[in-house]
Parts: sequence; structure tokens; C-alpha cells
Amino acid sequence: MEVENLALSILAVVSFGLLILVTGGVIYLTTAEWRDRRRQEREKRGR
Repeated sequence: MEVENLALSILAVVSFGLLILVTGGVIYLTTAEWRDRRRQEREKRGR
């Protein structure tokens, strides 16, 4: 019984860590795309 609880706790922590990692990656990619789009629009207006 204790081994099962430990395994479930480890699995929950790993799952939570992966969730944070994936969420951070999505936020990073969204921000990078937004900055790139702004830069491209500025360059178009600058020509």
C-alpha cells in the first residue's frame, strides 16, 4: 500500500512538472511569435 502511494505521489509530481514545462514552452513560443510579428510590421512601415 505504501509503495503504491509513493508511486502515485512521484507520478503526480512528474506530471505537474511536465505540465509546467509544456505551459512554459507554449508561453515562450507565443511571445516569440508576437515579438517577431511586431518586428516585421515595424520593418514594413520603415521602408
